[in-house]
Amino acid sequence: MGVAWRRRGGSHAACAHMTGGLMDRLPAEAGAAAASAAVEAEVDADAEEEAGLPAADLPLPQVSEQRDPEPTQMQGPQGDPLLLSCSLQELLARDTVQVELIPEKKGLFLKHVEYEVSSQRFRSSVYRRYNDFVVFQEVMLQKFPYRMVPALPPKRMLGADRKFIEARRRALRRFINLVARHPRFSEDVSLRLFLSFSGPDVQNQLRESAQCVGDEFMNCKLAMQAKDFLPADIQTQFAVSRELIRNIYNSFYKLRDRAERIASRAIDNAADLLIFGKELSALGSDTTPLPSWAPLSSSTWESLKQALKGLSVEFALLADRAVQQGKQEENNVVEKLNLFLDLLQSYKDLCERHEKGVLHRHQRALHKYSLMKRQMMRAAVQSCEPEAVEQLETRIVEQENAIQTMELRNCFSLYCLHQEMQLVHTYLPLTSHILGAFVNAQIQGHKEMSKVWNDLRSKLPCFFAGQNSNAVPPRSLQDGVSPH
Repeated sequence: MGVAWRRRGGSHAACAHMTGGLMDRLPAEAGAAAASAAVEAEVDADAEEEAGLPAADLPLPQVSEQRDPEPTQMQGPQGDPLLLSCSLQELLARDTVQVELIPEKKGLFLKHVEYEVSSQRFRSSVYRRYNDFVVFQEVMLQKFPYRMVPALPPKRMLGADRKFIEARRRALRRFINLVARHPRFSEDVSLRLFLSFSGPDVQNQLRESAQCVGDEFMNCKLAMQAKDFLPADIQTQFAVSRELIRNIYNSFYKLRDRAERIASRAIDNAADLLIFGKELSALGSDTTPLPSWAPLSSSTWESLKQALKGLSVEFALLADRAVQQGKQEENNVVEKLNLFLDLLQSYKDLCERHEKGVLHRHQRALHKYSLMKRQMMRAAVQSCEPEAVEQLETRIVEQENAIQTMELRNCFSLYCLHQEMQLVHTYLPLTSHILGAFVNAQIQGHKEMSKVWNDLRSKLPCFFAGQNSNAVPPRSLQDGVSPH
């Protein structure tokens, strides 16, 4: 399973009776030693491998366990429960969460970066550290192992410069907004705690909220009937959807890369314009006198220098407009592209968890079951003691129950994957928002800069005024056409 799931291993030992799988509790019966030694060793080795898996790695409850009928947020909409009935506008309206840096606090050895997390929905503002986000994500993965829980940005202990801290702040904001707007996460108590709990030690509060609760499979009324709602060609649909998401991700990744370059060029253009204006001002401030043989009169040169110094104001304005355009492109275009890429990546991660989790464990359980059946046959042929045969039969029955549970979880995982794919499609119209923001940024930026350029152009005739007070710039300077 994923690294994030392995980190949770052993953190909820008190809930082992709810989250531990049947395969993890299979007794190692001493009487089975009467059977074939080679097969027994193979089965026991497999059982030890199963027992070594973390309890939080796709928890496997007993089929007969009681289910909580209360959490209605786990249920699908009226009609077909497999279908999600929400629009992009409804998702975006669920909540908007801001994540802002607060002044650094110096610890004994390291500086601690803290964030102010503000939720419109809960009308709350709380302080959180990066490790609080980590615990929150672990809790959400434990509760919703079959849903798109986004990844967190990496933690960088040493050498974290301002650029890295700002990039991580943006990534954390995208993470919490995707979680807060998810139809299955938005009503979860852990999300409410993270966004509104202002008391001490929020990490323990989050862990306690997940103790002895079980995951979505255990709390969803439809989990046992998930197979009935799946289309017959669900495996084909899953493969097609996965390929589609891979292609969309690759295209949006390239779009994001180009959008970043465009925004970066606007910032670089601003720096160049500012330096250009400063150099004009420096030229206008030069006090070196003209030589006596210069054809240009001193008064004319002084007037020209004064005009050059005045142009630095317009170039400073141009630089400011270019910076604003670059920031607008970064905030409204690049960030939205990154948000959608984070969503697509979370779906890709979910597909990988499905294949390496439920399917892999199911295959291992079937393999173990076949070994037990072979062991049973050998025990019967070798006329082993009745007690050993009876214990082996008990293990086989338990393994059959474990396989049945895994089959139910596999169907529920596909059920969730189908819904998460619909959620990705719901976000697809975000493309029009991104294009609209990009076009508006270009129009507004060029319009504002055009105004400043026109103001600057109106000052140019004074550079060429001589005997004719109405002189205008030479033709070659006006439109780039040579006077010859």
